[in-house]
Amino acid sequence: MLSFKIIKIDIFQSYFFGDVEFRNDIYKINIQNQKRGKVLKLPFGIIPKKDKMIVRMTGPRDLFVEDYLPYCGESEWLEIDSDEITYFLADHQDQFDTIEIMDK
Repeated sequence: MLSFKIIKIDIFQSYFFGDVEFRNDIYKINIQNQKRGKVLKLPFGIIPKKDKMIVRMTGPRDLFVEDYLPYCGESEWLEIDSDEITYFLADHQDQFDTIEIMDK
């Protein structure tokens, strides 16, 4: 499991942009709706066991939202394109502290 600590996520017109921390490295994050379909891209390469991965955002008091996204390779930052995550994040923007990515 990959676990990213959310440093900040700000809302812009129709997407979220911010910073996350993974193993003491800081990466940019972009979360948006599914304009190009569901997408997960990581700021580093991995060899996944399966084509799709569970992406879960969590916060205090058992708050979470998750989606099952296809891994689409490496990018400059963490990219998550998911209607479910984007719309839930819009209603609970400052309540998440972690993004977990599971390859099961």
